[in-house]
Amino acid sequence: MSAIRPPLPPFTHETAVAKVRAAEDGWNGRDAAKVALAYSEDTSWRNRAEFAQGRAAAQALLARKWDKELDYRLIKELWAFTGNRISVRFRYEYRDDSNQWHVAYGNEQWEFEADGLMRRREASINERPIDESERRFFWPLGPRPADHPGLTEMGL
Repeated sequence: MSAIRPPLPPFTHETAVAKVRAAEDGWNGRDAAKVALAYSEDTSWRNRAEFAQGRAAAQALLARKWDKELDYRLIKELWAFTGNRISVRFRYEYRDDSNQWHVAYGNEQWEFEADGLMRRREASINERPIDESERRFFWPLGPRPADHPGLTEMGL
């Protein structure tokens, strides 16, 4: 039997916001094995042009991602929700191994099992290189501080 991962569907505005923040905090921790536990064993992902089937494949994708995306900082924001589905918009910044900074932004569509594990994730992501002076996210590595503004508050 799988673990229960609250908040559980059907989502309210409050529980959808909490689910989004929990996902953001997990991804900012950059621990692929820990983050993968939020997904069902048979999770199905579309991430850019890559497709991952199953938790192990999602974990491998995340490990590759965070090996390449250094000093990664992410903000996710609730866009919409209904029943067992949540839509988010996001922005993240990272640098590559040549010290080139990048910004990526896009949307994700999530679908959850009754136990709160994500069974489906579809991500549409745009990315571009930026100068270091264009960075907007400066908190210490790890989860975004509770008092740090979100995307809307930052005008993004």
